[in-house]
Amino acid sequence: MLTQKTKDIVKATAPVLAQHGYAIIQHFYKRMFQAHPELKSVFNMAHQERGEQQQALARAVYAYAANIEDPASLTAVLKDIAHKHASLGVRPEQYPVVGEHLLASIKEVLGEAATDEVISAWAQAYGNLADLLAGMESALYERSAERPGGWNGWRSFIVREKNPESDVITSFVLEPANGGPVADFEPGQYTSVALHVPRLGHQQIRQYSLSDSPNGRSYRISVKREDGGKAGTPGYLSSLLHDQINVGDEVRLAPPYGNFYIDAAATTPIVLISGGVGLTPMISMLKRALQTPPRQVVFVHGARNSAVHAMRDRLKEAAKTYPDFRLFIFYNEPLPNDVEGRDYDHPGLVDLEKIKDSILLDDADYYICGPIPFMRLQHDKLLQLGISEARIHYEVFGPDLFAE
Repeated sequence: MLTQKTKDIVKATAPVLAQHGYAIIQHFYKRMFQAHPELKSVFNMAHQERGEQQQALARAVYAYAANIEDPASLTAVLKDIAHKHASLGVRPEQYPVVGEHLLASIKEVLGEAATDEVISAWAQAYGNLADLLAGMESALYERSAERPGGWNGWRSFIVREKNPESDVITSFVLEPANGGPVADFEPGQYTSVALHVPRLGHQQIRQYSLSDSPNGRSYRISVKREDGGKAGTPGYLSSLLHDQINVGDEVRLAPPYGNFYIDAAATTPIVLISGGVGLTPMISMLKRALQTPPRQVVFVHGARNSAVHAMRDRLKEAAKTYPDFRLFIFYNEPLPNDVEGRDYDHPGLVDLEKIKDSILLDDADYYICGPIPFMRLQHDKLLQLGISEARIHYEVFGPDLFAE
């Protein structure tokens, strides 16, 4: 338990850390990776190079300091972080390593302003935060291992199917190498894929939504090829999966994690809003929601055109089959052979104003997934349309840049 004096020091110095936050975190990562290069296998080095991880951690540190009197207000955020840490295999013994280099970086960047009293207060605050997260992660590990077909850490899977879904998205059906069962998951959760990257000399980990219903035998992920290919840059792992991972190859997966999922027992309406590859968790949500008893579902999706619109035929078939399912498709760059009314419903970017009469449903929950600018836009529009924040749910992979 933190003393009031410790809380007061942390709150008083939080603005100083916010002012120098990026420099501190940048120094921290450089310092830590020099001392512990093995941790590069845990962190997303593409986010490191682009500075996204530094920005996200700096904001997280400031948010914790600003809410240190009421840490319960950060519970939802901490749960998301714990799920991501568990999916990466973060262990309790790694927290002291991070703490050592974070505190040293604060001292080295701020100089005389970082007095012994200030460093001591931040050490206590960090220790408290680390204990909270480690406790959450321990519970997640235990739950994963106890599930039928569950496990902890990394498990070997074999690629059984590799199916192109569009010009840029490919699905991989993965079965355990030992032939055993796999744990069920909540519709909307993700798994982490660990691959060795020869050009980096170590593994990298990426999280991909599970894009099918649980079946006890296999998992399916649907991966978008990102523009990349240079070691450590965005898209390298997706290019590796598209170009070099084939049927019969082996990959390693973490158990399913994530807080972005529908309540499978609920009967109230849901509205799924996706952009691009953001539809992958929505497919899993949709399949569960349309099972008995079916729920009222509205699916809103935005894509450039039919060439990159994955799983289009499956969605249209579902819209014909289930009377409680409505589908709205927006193409912002339709191809010459894309026909409005047949291939898509509206030209342009997703505009919820155009379909508000169809999406404003009593007691509905709204789920958003896609590029961060897309999610910001849809989130703000839902608020303008009178939807409460509590009914808006979204998923962010990698550093959380959603909140400024």
